[in-house]
This record gives sequence, C-alpha cells and structure tokens, in this order.
Amino acid sequence: MKRTAIALADGRELIYFDERDDAVRDQPDRRELPPPPPASQLRLDPLTDEWVAVAVHRQTRTFLPPADQCPLCPSTHGRQSEIPAPGYDVAVFENRFPSLSGRVADEPAEITPYTPVRPGRGRCEVVCFTDDHNASFAALPPRRVRTVLDALADRTQVLGELPGVEQVFCFENRGVEIGVTLHHPHGQIYAYPFVTPRTRALLAAARRHAEGTGGRNLYADVLAAERAAGTRVVAENDHWTAYVPAAARWPFEVHVAPHRAVPDIPALDDAERDAFGPLYLDLLRRFDGLFDLPMPYIAAWHQAPVRVDRELGHLHLQLFSIRRAKDKLKYLAGSESGMGVFINDIAPERAAELLRAA
Repeated sequence: MKRTAIALADGRELIYFDERDDAVRDQPDRRELPPPPPASQLRLDPLTDEWVAVAVHRQTRTFLPPADQCPLCPSTHGRQSEIPAPGYDVAVFENRFPSLSGRVADEPAEITPYTPVRPGRGRCEVVCFTDDHNASFAALPPRRVRTVLDALADRTQVLGELPGVEQVFCFENRGVEIGVTLHHPHGQIYAYPFVTPRTRALLAAARRHAEGTGGRNLYADVLAAERAAGTRVVAENDHWTAYVPAAARWPFEVHVAPHRAVPDIPALDDAERDAFGPLYLDLLRRFDGLFDLPMPYIAAWHQAPVRVDRELGHLHLQLFSIRRAKDKLKYLAGSESGMGVFINDIAPERAAELLRAA
C-alpha cells in the first residue's frame, strides 16, 4: 500500500491509500475555498457528566446532493471535488464541516458555574472507500477491505498521537434512514478529546470483571461464552467471530470480534487483517438479504482509549440496523431516548437464525 498526503486548497489534509506502488498523486486542488471553520465548543452537562459539542457551522453542511455534484467523487475537468485526483482507491481527508478540529480560535467564556466549557479540540475525517459513487461496502473486493482496514489503522495511530486526543472512533453510516447526508460509500473518524460515555460504561464493567476474576478480560470471556453456546453465532473463521449479543439492543445487531484480545485496529496482525474482509463482506450481504433491499446500518469500531485502560479493551466492530421488518423501523422513543432503556422487538436468537439463513 502506498500512502500519499497532500494539502487541499483551504489547508486541510488529504491522504491517498493506493493499492499500487506506482500511483502518482500530484493533482492540485484548484478550488477557491474559504478558511476552515474554527473548532466547535464543548459544554459539559453537569447532570450526566457528559460532553456535548455545539458546532453551529455544521448547519450549512452538504445535504444529499445529486450524483453529479457529489463532493466525494473524483474530480473531472469540468468539476472539482474534495478529491483532486481523477480516480482513487481509498482517500481520507479532514472533514470540511467538522464537529471537532485543531483550529481553536478563542477560549470560550463561562456559561454558568455548573457548566464547564472548552474548545472542541480534536479532528474529524472522512474515509472514502471507493471512487465508485454507486457502490457499497458490501460490493468491495476483499483486497479493498484490507486497504480500508490498513487506512483505519494508520489514522487511528496518527490521530491518537495528537495532543489532547483520548479516543479514536471509526464508523460508517449507511442509508438515509440512519441519517446519511452523502450517498457515496464512505465512513468517518472522530478523534475525541475525552473518553466517550459508551466507552466509559464498557470500561467500568470490564474493570469490575477484572477485579473479581484476577485480571480476566470481560469481552474475551463473553466472546468465548458466545462461541461455546453457538446459538447466536452468525459466521466465523480462524481469526474472527460474528455473533448477535445475548442482550442485543437493536433488531439486528452483530458484533464482529477478533479471537485474540487486542486494544485497537493497529494491533491487528496481517493474518487477522486479511481474514476480516471475507467474513465482514459475507455479513453485510446477509444484512442486505434479510429483506431483499439495502439495509440501513451503523458499523462502529469499539477501540480502547489511546492513553488509559488499554488493557481492559477488546477491539470489536458493532454492526446494527434500525430496520426490524421490511416496512418497519425501530424508533428510539420514550424509553430509549428518555431513559436509555432499550426494548428489542426481535429475540437475539431469532435474529441470528434469520441472518444465518439470509
């Protein structure tokens, strides 16, 4: 894989990850762009001890443009996009409308004595999986999945070394039902200046388990139990297992986990990276085959924080959909949104059975 970094017209960074070592990436960005926006503002909710980003500039971000105006397609002689090259394998660039960035202007003023405020330092990146606007991740060949995984490993490592970054989150949103604003196959990476609430909860449970079992890894034990039971396993190979969690929150939710406990994507070895693609592509096609239509989903990589509690983590990908039937979606209503208590309409064992048969 060849890695080439360039600067876009407004100073943002773009990195090409090419599968050919002879790829030349010297096309300049000829657009006239305004400077990137300053960092957002982070406000701490004193009642939940959770940070909220206030990023007012995102209200004007690109929203479902037609295919001939897609900013993630390669540039042509008649139209310049976010990608100056006429074609690419995988490209990663700083988001033009970021929730977090390193471009801090002024320190925010105090709101109340109970609501600490700080700049939204960090970084948000866009990961383009292919230059084919009409493709999907499920349609990628295994070699391209390996390139994407290597790119995510690169970005996790680099972003984790930025001052103040505490956690790196790689994810893909697919489908307008999920809230996608660009149809081109792509994912995103957030480099947070704090450990997220979901990860803090996972770490707290893992810490209690380790203290009560002489240092055992909670996720590794859960994975071993699911593999032994087999009831909720959807697919597996020598290095990975895909299973529906016994307490799944979503109608169709699958964890894809390496058998070896590693904290993050950079820690995966070559054999594990090669084995991921075929299994994950099979799983995505099963999702699409459930109702014979493209499945909306979120694919979320759970990685250990970059500075603390790394020994408690166990890398895994959480794939889930809000679709519960061909013509029905799962809405986060009163119990889920108001109290954080999920109610699942489909038994995890039944979900696994349907996915195995898809």
